[in-house]
Amino acid sequence: MSLALRVPEELSARVPAEQRGPDLDRDDVRLLVSRGTEVSHHGFRELPGLLRAGDLLVVNTSATLAAAVDGRVGHARVVVHFSTRGDDGRWAVELREPDGRGTTRARAGVEGDGLAPGRGGRRAAGPEGTEVWLPGGARLVLEEPLSSRGQRLWWARVSGAEVPEVLREHGRPIRYSYTERDQPLSVYQTVFALPSGDGTGSAEMPSAARPFTARLVAELVSRGVQFAPVTLHTGVASAESHEPPYPERFAVPETSARLINAVGAGDGRVVAVGTTAVRAVESAAGADGVVRARAGWTDLVVTPERGVRVVDGLLTGLHEPEASHLLMLEAVAGPAAIDRGYDAAVRGRYLWHEFGDVHLLLP
Repeated sequence: MSLALRVPEELSARVPAEQRGPDLDRDDVRLLVSRGTEVSHHGFRELPGLLRAGDLLVVNTSATLAAAVDGRVGHARVVVHFSTRGDDGRWAVELREPDGRGTTRARAGVEGDGLAPGRGGRRAAGPEGTEVWLPGGARLVLEEPLSSRGQRLWWARVSGAEVPEVLREHGRPIRYSYTERDQPLSVYQTVFALPSGDGTGSAEMPSAARPFTARLVAELVSRGVQFAPVTLHTGVASAESHEPPYPERFAVPETSARLINAVGAGDGRVVAVGTTAVRAVESAAGADGVVRARAGWTDLVVTPERGVRVVDGLLTGLHEPEASHLLMLEAVAGPAAIDRGYDAAVRGRYLWHEFGDVHLLLP
């Protein structure tokens, strides 16, 4: 991606498509199509005509959680972003501070709240043992950093309530500063979302699938396009520093693995819906390119050097120029295609972020 590319602030999608005017639906967004360095412009409802009978869409069934919960550290207000549930029952969390506009910013710390010094004499997250009091009397204790790469995310243990219960009763969807207002959780669920039995899900919406409607899915099926469900529970992204993704929980079921392999061996194209779907299916692929049923944790980071073994195409949102996801896009389509496509998106006034327009990368 060219470092010279700048996305104007006014190209941030501030509300969902269906709230931008009367009689609009989720699929009333624009679709940029890149075939190599050739670019064309469409509406998302044209997708069935851009795919072929026998093509396969790999979709993420992870449901979005109401993952932001207000809390207190001493007398200081914080917002806890619940990212990922660990196998031992702990949760990876990020502590942020309210910005006075209904969203949050990276935590700078407050004197006397027990947080260790860091930026400007304070640190973004508390040290081991920091207590956060949550609504309803639940208590969260930070235990250790999630990674040696930094102290943004911490493993924490919650007592006094089960986390899924806390999120249901007191949580709201994570919201970033470019959005206009709070939205109900339903706005952040895709048509493919399935609730999990253990209350886990995605801290942030698998947003590439957001424009799909039941009507559009039915039309795709009627034209011979197939769907392969996978699951990847995405954690909290870094709004400020665009870190590479942390390990995430995923599952590729046997039926989907067989379908992906069959399409890959034939004339159809395997098109992932979202970077989360790419990470899941590529994590289940062996060096021979065969996808096998797998479930667990993946720390795979797809880069141009690693390449892709299974995915032929990708439907994705538009990412900021410094986002680590762009390495995955370059692995699928090549840097020249991404540079050309993003230049066309800026010139064409496409909208960015989870409520914005989408980009289809085809061979």
